[in-house]
Amino acid sequence: MVTPQRLQRMTQVAQGRQPGVVVLEDVHDPHNAAAVLRSCDAFGIQTVHFVFVRTKPYNPAKVGKISSSSANQWLDFVIHHSTADCLEALRNDGYRSVGTVLGQRTESLFDADLTGGPWALWFGNEHRGLSEEAIDGVDRHLSIPMRGMVESLNISVTAAIILFEMTRQRLVAGMPSLPAEQIQKLVVSFGALPEELTPPPG
Repeated sequence: MVTPQRLQRMTQVAQGRQPGVVVLEDVHDPHNAAAVLRSCDAFGIQTVHFVFVRTKPYNPAKVGKISSSSANQWLDFVIHHSTADCLEALRNDGYRSVGTVLGQRTESLFDADLTGGPWALWFGNEHRGLSEEAIDGVDRHLSIPMRGMVESLNISVTAAIILFEMTRQRLVAGMPSLPAEQIQKLVVSFGALPEELTPPPG
């Protein structure tokens, strides 16, 4: 039996979810992926897409529990075995894809407007980064300006920084909220109450 306090907490979390998804393409280490999931939950991203092309698939709902601090039990996952299929599915669902890449011809995170969307934020393999297919297929290329000798960050750090900046910009602009029906479905999916007994959010 869910207590009133627990129901209130689950409703609060559902109301804090924001439009957008994260995509992890061929992330090899489940613990790295799990660390990204922790940031997704913290910044209100509900759905994470996993693309497995060159990497052996794993179930994100069952691995990396410690690394994610159990965030994976509160998130939704979509698995793809083709980058092209993932790009097409996101496009059909109305998402614009943003790829995190290194290079001169990218938008600096310092200058990028992330208030709109909904965005699908793509992060690539720990060593290779995003595939050429993903880089060619996304709508925007984004990079984090660096001042040190090392030119890249760990994928979980990169995701956390970009998710933080998107959330900050959206809060300043007036954070877009999810539709009430979607919030209610999330409360149900969190296991708070049977759907017919779940009170409308608000």
